[in-house]
Amino acid sequence: MLIGMGCGLVSGLAVGGLMAGQGLLASHGTFGWAVFALYAAVIGQLLGAFVGRRPSGPAVSAAGGLLLGVLGWTVWWLSLDPLVRGGTPTWTVDAATALYPELVGSLLQGTLAGMLFHLAMRGFRGRPDKPKAPAPRVVIVGGGFGGVSAARRFERLNLRGHRVDVTLISDSNYLLFTPMLAEVASGGLEAQHISSPVRAAASHTRFRYGRVAGVDVARRRVVLEASGEQVGYEHLVLAVGSVPFFPDLPGVAENALTLKSLGDAVRLRERVLALLERADQEADPAERRRLLTFVVAGGGFAGTESVAELYDLTHDVLHFYPAIGPDEPRFVLVHSDQRILPELSERLAAYALEKLRSRGIEFRLGVRATGATGRTVHLDSGEVIETATFVWTAGNQPNPMLRTLPGETGRRDAVLVDRTLRAFEMDRVWAIGDCAQIPTEGGALYPPTAQHAMREGKAVADNIAAVLRGQRPRPFRFTTIGTFVALGHRTAAGEIRGRPFSGLSAWLLWRGIYLAKLPGVERRVRVLLDWVLDVAFPRDIVVTGPPADAPAALPGRGAR
Repeated sequence: MLIGMGCGLVSGLAVGGLMAGQGLLASHGTFGWAVFALYAAVIGQLLGAFVGRRPSGPAVSAAGGLLLGVLGWTVWWLSLDPLVRGGTPTWTVDAATALYPELVGSLLQGTLAGMLFHLAMRGFRGRPDKPKAPAPRVVIVGGGFGGVSAARRFERLNLRGHRVDVTLISDSNYLLFTPMLAEVASGGLEAQHISSPVRAAASHTRFRYGRVAGVDVARRRVVLEASGEQVGYEHLVLAVGSVPFFPDLPGVAENALTLKSLGDAVRLRERVLALLERADQEADPAERRRLLTFVVAGGGFAGTESVAELYDLTHDVLHFYPAIGPDEPRFVLVHSDQRILPELSERLAAYALEKLRSRGIEFRLGVRATGATGRTVHLDSGEVIETATFVWTAGNQPNPMLRTLPGETGRRDAVLVDRTLRAFEMDRVWAIGDCAQIPTEGGALYPPTAQHAMREGKAVADNIAAVLRGQRPRPFRFTTIGTFVALGHRTAAGEIRGRPFSGLSAWLLWRGIYLAKLPGVERRVRVLLDWVLDVAFPRDIVVTGPPADAPAALPGRGAR
């Protein structure tokens, strides 16, 4: 703005002196040229404020000055100057005609000021900059909700002048919207539509695609698994998420399917459709019953949505398989507690249980799975369920990479952090999301949900920036906004700030909220189109794998 004011003053003196010499400013007194020069200085300040925000060419600077000349003539010469001299602005054609010389002078002065400003800024920006100290380097490990949220927050802080060099390392190059995984498994959504490239989600962050083998906390180095390369850091953010947890149950890890990734969801859908193809041709009633029995372990959000979506997928495509009766497919949910959905109130959990039972879904409550084979699932009640599909959603544990860290760990090797998200016994290490145990103000732990991970990512970026400025980090505080679970058949259950919703209204809220939270307009449009097509057309039954002619062609998790 100072450079612009100088350019405006110089151009104003030149043009004002020329106009005064021709008697065009006589109506403004003896010092009309000085008034014009002061007016031009203000125009120059505005030019510096608007045009000088980023480098531009001479045409942009000249056009900006020309536009400001028109606006300045309208505001000052046509409107304010008559008031200053005791008159009244009329904004008529006659008034504008009388001020035609001032209009020509304003246009000429603005254009000249723009050209001078461009030359001055080019010389100013061309001066050698003083050497800057390298920006502090922050490394984020994990490309989930927490890691990407932290990276995006650092990008905003950089725009505000907090210089931080951020590198995000992840073994997946996409951000997965996990609340919609069950719909991918049922064929209601395309797999790519609920994922967004990390490079696009955090476009100004350096991204490294690879797996981390460990962290050398003493030397502040992150070691990559494939190349052995070491990436240095000044502050480290761990957001590596969680993996399925199988508590030493015989055969479960080898024979159960999980639902943690896009590959898991696609694999589950392919398995269900392949089993329907086999069952449609199977003559043995016992084998048909086994092929059409689907067991899900875990009565939380993931398990409940999985069994509901599997039910919808199977019954929506049964008309393609005339040999299978509508009562033949069997769905069983095994849960160790006496009620499903512990994240919801008892009333909503009872509503969900009633809705699913009314469709024929069986429940084994207060029962645990103790083992599995390629053909059976064993329960601690003594029951053995013959099945070809066993889905495990009954437990997760933090990423095993955390076991290489020297600091204090919590349940299942989670990183223990204080309320500012800083890890205990590890200097300049922070942890967020599923891999961390984060205490609340009351001493409990924050739940490992996406909405918490996103807020934790923003909070850890703000706290690291505060530490770099020599300030104290702030404790993380967040209250759950709401939770929803889809129950299939266009029904859902959930609550927002303690207010319960159920049925169709909850289902519409569930879809609307999650659609709004999807990263990027493109993904929202694609998911919305998938939902519209799902209503208008039958679900796709294409199986891309080989024919399932033998049990060996239907591998469990351990055979992948």
